[in-house]
Amino acid sequence: MAGKKSHADRLKDWENNIYGPFRDKGGERSEKFITTSDIEVGPVATPLDAPDETYDDRLGMPGTFPFTRGVYPTMYRGRLWTMRQYAGFGSAAETNKRFRYLLDKGQTGLSVAFDLPTQMGYDSDSPMAFGEVGRVGVAIDTLDDFRTLLSGIPLDKVSTSMTINATAAILLAMYVALAEESGVSIEAIKGTIQNDILKEYYARGTYIYPPAPSMRIITDIFSWCKENAPKWNTISISGYHIREAGSSAVQEVAFTLSDAVEYVGAAVKAGLDVDEFAPRLSFFFCVHNNVFEEVAKFRAARRIYARIMKERFGAKKDKSCLLRFHTQTAGCSLTAQQIENNVVRVTLQALAAVLGGTQSLHTNSKDEALSLPSQESALTALRTQQIIAEESGVCESIDPLGGSYFVEKMTDELEEKILELMDRVEGMGGMAKAIEAQFPQKEIERSSWHYQRGVEKDEITVVGVNRYTGGDYSVKNEFRVDPEIEKSYVDNLARMRKERDASEAARLLNAVVETARGAGNLMPPIIEAVKSGCTLGEISSSMEKVFGRYSPGAS
Repeated sequence: MAGKKSHADRLKDWENNIYGPFRDKGGERSEKFITTSDIEVGPVATPLDAPDETYDDRLGMPGTFPFTRGVYPTMYRGRLWTMRQYAGFGSAAETNKRFRYLLDKGQTGLSVAFDLPTQMGYDSDSPMAFGEVGRVGVAIDTLDDFRTLLSGIPLDKVSTSMTINATAAILLAMYVALAEESGVSIEAIKGTIQNDILKEYYARGTYIYPPAPSMRIITDIFSWCKENAPKWNTISISGYHIREAGSSAVQEVAFTLSDAVEYVGAAVKAGLDVDEFAPRLSFFFCVHNNVFEEVAKFRAARRIYARIMKERFGAKKDKSCLLRFHTQTAGCSLTAQQIENNVVRVTLQALAAVLGGTQSLHTNSKDEALSLPSQESALTALRTQQIIAEESGVCESIDPLGGSYFVEKMTDELEEKILELMDRVEGMGGMAKAIEAQFPQKEIERSSWHYQRGVEKDEITVVGVNRYTGGDYSVKNEFRVDPEIEKSYVDNLARMRKERDASEAARLLNAVVETARGAGNLMPPIIEAVKSGCTLGEISSSMEKVFGRYSPGAS
């Protein structure tokens, strides 16, 4: 139409003649509105922020490259995300009881939390385990413990995720051994081991061996699963713990994808074909309160990863380019004050994860800032997911926020910042070199300090903490681990070691040592060792004899 103003002209007129005068007269709540990643939010987004001519390159259609709008063509119209509540505490029997309770209430996948001794390669009777057995997760020393953990749970029907890294090969071996004795084909088992050791060195700390042998164990798992357990996700490259350590959304994705580049590069260098192992790679992200930034973060991550896999590593299969991810709501956002507020926070975060296209989701319980989750609060967390899935209507359209001028602009801005940070890591020689130089550690520390200072100066509002305060810190039905559990585990280990064939155990542990010294795949001797009653701590110690135990800053 002749004389019709352009979008740019109309925006300028609105800013100068309507928005500007109104703002100047009444003011706004803040001089600037900034996201956690230092992205300034303007007053309004327009078609200028999401031009039609860039649609195919930037968005595409769901299930097509670059997968911005989702990894599958039907997304939640075809199948809802896996509702995988994270649980683990005390004994294997107690955790099994919680698992079966949640499955009975509609949970669709298991997610196992292990205690610190299990994560760090110590048996429950080790002096290093004293006072920590069963405290932050379930204690697993032997295959017998693992049998108890998953008793009555059909391994061919339920997908299991295990948050385990340094000892991931041992826990996977236990899962394989249990599947075999249950009559379930290893080819049929579905699940995930986190198996992401790089982020442990700079964001979490549950490492055992130095980086080089740790990377070898990971590539051995890739190779073994490719041949034997093709439906098992061999790694869950985790941004969650990076974000929990205090990173921004940009740092979370940039460092996670830089870790992924390191893993894929190591596997290719070890002789694996990218299209044979990449389809089983998966990711694990955190989701925070800023709904639109989080939605845009997930969309940007998919797009960046797809291009890395295709352009850098030459992946030919679409499945090799899919960033499939599990999401957990932000534990660090939960407050001890006014814990009912945490239900609202978790709901917003879960909604953002769903709108962002997650494949799997855990919702935190409201009381986690004060205790292990009670059964009641865990059920509320699960019901939160079910209400979003069944009552909100957000699952009926694929990528319902796609095309939003604001979301597309935020996606582009996050992508730009993520790639800039990844380029800095690449310039240092990759993530392993960056970790040696303490780069991600310092970046996360800076971001964490900036956020905490903002809260303390009342520049960032946390409801119930620095605004709208009041109320107590009490929790109904506060849950605590029975201190007698540690003694029972120590007694069980003593009995098991007395009853097993000691010479056979010694032979199999020596086989692990010799394989670690050589170039063979570590999975077969580890599997044989767990089947014959060797403990997690003994197997871990056997590899430590060859690989050593990593100490940051040691020469």
